[in-house]
Amino acid sequence: VQLQASGGGLVQAGGSLGLSCTSSERIRNNYVISWFRQAPGQERAFLAGLSRTGYNPTYADAVKGRFTISRDAFKSAVYLQMDGLRAEDTGVYYCAAGRPALSAYSDGRLYYYWGQGTQVTVSS
Repeated sequence: VQLQASGGGLVQAGGSLGLSCTSSERIRNNYVISWFRQAPGQERAFLAGLSRTGYNPTYADAVKGRFTISRDAFKSAVYLQMDGLRAEDTGVYYCAAGRPALSAYSDGRLYYYWGQGTQVTVSS
């Protein structure tokens, strides 16, 4: 398993939840890691991405100011802290690793590795 996402669960609207994406050292050192979400009946959508150096966090407009992506080099993990959750944030959350240019973080086709997904449910 190249990537493993964890931390999903059930939370009330307005609450917070943190997700973790663990990966091998090879992936951590060489790839952009991003989070995507697939809501019921919708296509998978980009949420946030972070370069291998930990700089240039990039966010989708839908989550900007509410979600924070970060990485912990010592634990080989990338985190997604989600605050102010809304019912529309419900979905399966995936982490992915690839080498997109900064301007193309949102293009899921440019990612080579995907985690198995973790369910997040926000109750209103």
